[in-house]
Amino acid sequence: MKGNILVVDDEQVVLKSCERILKPEGYGVDTSGSPAEALEMMDRNGSYDLVITDIKMPGMDGIEFMRRVRQKRPDVSIVLITGYPSQESIREALALRIVDYLPKPFSPALLIEVAQKAMEFSKKTQKPEVQDYTEETAAKLDDIINRYKTKPGSLIPVLQEAQELVGYLPPAVQRHIARGLNLPVSEVHGVVSFYSFFTMKPKGRHNVRVCLGTACYVKRSEEILAKLRDRLKIDIGEVTPDRKFSLESVRCLGACGLAPVVVVDKDTHGSVNPVKALDILAQYE
Repeated sequence: MKGNILVVDDEQVVLKSCERILKPEGYGVDTSGSPAEALEMMDRNGSYDLVITDIKMPGMDGIEFMRRVRQKRPDVSIVLITGYPSQESIREALALRIVDYLPKPFSPALLIEVAQKAMEFSKKTQKPEVQDYTEETAAKLDDIINRYKTKPGSLIPVLQEAQELVGYLPPAVQRHIARGLNLPVSEVHGVVSFYSFFTMKPKGRHNVRVCLGTACYVKRSEEILAKLRDRLKIDIGEVTPDRKFSLESVRCLGACGLAPVVVVDKDTHGSVNPVKALDILAQYE
């Protein structure tokens, strides 16, 4: 089975359609016409990977339902079914970290595509992203977007402030920014991938960068990197379990006269050797 999906909508035709389309694709599908009943189902069955919900339902609207879903399962993927939503409802839905949305009415092909992408996202989601990208963080991200959205060239400054806020730019943050600025997700991802000062991986409170450029390499920078990897017990691109340190290698730091060079946060350390590298690390412990 590809995963378990809970579909919540007050229209039986939507529930039946989702069930008819998704089950042959290999998904386990449960349906409910009531948000209150759906929450009870989640209590009984905690194995849902994806919740697909309408935004307008009697008794409890989709926003309140999603808020309660998030309280029960912060890590579950949510797809929103919507007809003509208000800007306020979309803002609230984004703050609740929806993965995608389905415009009403939707085709079978679109439902399958959205479900597949949401399920892939659910499997790739890691705990650090859930911890970092909270409702409070999403609301602050909205404030950043709103300050820049009417200005030309708003994407890069929004990404810069978003990275300062979250610490990195995971897929959920990129999608949030894309929707807020009315840009394709591919465009946002392209900018994040192109510029080296953006990162899609979480960083520690202290980011350690070791230069492996020619001037540093011939002066044993590779040995320095090996010493730091051994001490921190992490590999390049990883973060220590306590999130205190992250480790990177770079091709040039523009300080060849100080080779070999190690940069911790914004502090540049020159003429480093393997022993001195551990002493430098101890200053930040």
